[in-house]
Amino acid sequence: MSDERTVTGYYRTLSRNMFLSIIIVSFIPVFFVSATILYQFRVTYREKVFEQLAELVEKHQLNIDAFLNQKVADIIFLSKSKGYVNLHDEKFLQHKLTLLQQTYGSVFVDLGVIDDQGLQIAYAGPFALEKAHYDETEWFQEAMKRQVFISDVFLGLRGMPHFIIAVRDVWDGKPWILRATIDFVEFNNLVQQIRIGATGFAFIVNREGKYQTRLGFGLEANHEDILNFFMNREHFSTRGVAVVERPDVSGNRHIYAAALLKNNDWLLIYQQSTADAFSHLNRTQWICIIIFILGGVAIVTMSAILTRRMVSRISLSDREKEVMNQQVIETGKLASIGELAAGIAHEINNPVAIMVEEAGWIQDLLEEEDVKTSKNLVEIQDALSQIRVQGTRCKDITHKLLSFARKTDSRIQYIQLNDMITDISALYEQRAKYSLVQIKTILDPSLPAIRGSVSELQQVLLNLINNSLDAMEKKKGGVLTLSTFTKDDQVVVEIQDTGLGIPEANLSRLFDPFFTTKPVGKGTGLGLSICYGIIKNLGGEIHVSSQVDQGTIFGIYLPKADDMSTDLLTKGENQ
Repeated sequence: MSDERTVTGYYRTLSRNMFLSIIIVSFIPVFFVSATILYQFRVTYREKVFEQLAELVEKHQLNIDAFLNQKVADIIFLSKSKGYVNLHDEKFLQHKLTLLQQTYGSVFVDLGVIDDQGLQIAYAGPFALEKAHYDETEWFQEAMKRQVFISDVFLGLRGMPHFIIAVRDVWDGKPWILRATIDFVEFNNLVQQIRIGATGFAFIVNREGKYQTRLGFGLEANHEDILNFFMNREHFSTRGVAVVERPDVSGNRHIYAAALLKNNDWLLIYQQSTADAFSHLNRTQWICIIIFILGGVAIVTMSAILTRRMVSRISLSDREKEVMNQQVIETGKLASIGELAAGIAHEINNPVAIMVEEAGWIQDLLEEEDVKTSKNLVEIQDALSQIRVQGTRCKDITHKLLSFARKTDSRIQYIQLNDMITDISALYEQRAKYSLVQIKTILDPSLPAIRGSVSELQQVLLNLINNSLDAMEKKKGGVLTLSTFTKDDQVVVEIQDTGLGIPEANLSRLFDPFFTTKPVGKGTGLGLSICYGIIKNLGGEIHVSSQVDQGTIFGIYLPKADDMSTDLLTKGENQ
């Protein structure tokens, strides 16, 4: 049950890592490409909005200036063409006002002629302003200094917001002024026609920051900071328009576009909420986010499906690989047992020959005389004893061989290497004698257990011992030393022989598949490669050192049972 949980955890971890890798690889390019495109679109859209506002304000700047200039031109024309003599007649003045109103509608409210002392000597209009005195008003004083003067919006004697266009002329050596009042409502409507979106509106202020038109939508705002900004001519482009984005006193961000009017005395300001100005951009961004989220969900879904399929295939491949590895190991083991068989067969033949000879001798004795009274009774008993001893010997040899061959359990379990080495050395005892090789074992009695597959470790030891015996057979004998000990918290098994040794040029290729120095037909080159793979799967290492004509030492380093990681156990338990 624990093994199954470990295997499940391994594939769960693999699935999670693969899923996260696919997500990261898929999302990072999409995120950066989307962010880059969205950023460039935002910058371009922002520039486009600012450019549109600049064109809008510039257009209305020209319209308002044209409106004022046209009205100034009408008053100048009236002053120059009719003169003081005609205009100071109120009936004549009323007639001209009627003509102007018929032409321009209610833009012109009234007309008045004022002498150099500020006395209005003629008036045409709806208010009772005959003989009104303007000598102390600011607009009159400014008008006397200029040829043409347009006042700021003020209440004046009539108590209603309006502004005046005044044209100064001279008659009989004295200056006089033709004054026209422009309807505030008409002018205010002209300015408030500048509308974009739900929050865009325009207004005009003078140099002191006083409003010359009403604020749209009943809004009141503190524009002192923005006014100070626009009064700096450096902020205006060559076309005479400035655009800036700033927060208001409440912290809400607005876009302001401004242009100078009336010979730089007035400032036309257009204001719009940033959220309103960029509403289409924000809507596009939300659409992009929704598309990105939907795409992300699709990526996550496909990643989960692909991960599940890939992990399933990997799991199937692992199972097939383990089956194949087991088959290779079993094949190698059978090959090793085959090599043992030759030596064991020779050793079995000897006791069997003795048994046959003794049995024939007994048969001869039985034919010659009565066994009970025979003087050869002792010899018969000795022959029977030899038969029993040699039969037991053959039984032990074949029992060990069959017992070893049947140990094919690939499950991960606790293993005492000393016991395994003792069994294997006993199995090789007969072949060693045949090859004139002495087997010595130096085993650490306190050697800790390891976790691994019995059949796989048997395969490793069989391959290494067979190679050592082959090397010493060519040298007509030697010593094979099998030793165990611990080093750096690892369990070590050393197989040392006094054979021919391995040339240094071959050491680096020793564990390569299909590399062999044996004659054709004598070796496949897979034995050491299989050993290397088995030890690596168990989390261990295998080292070799050799000197030509001196011998070879193979060292197997395996972790203690308590030190083996879950991943290594998983690999082993999966076999």
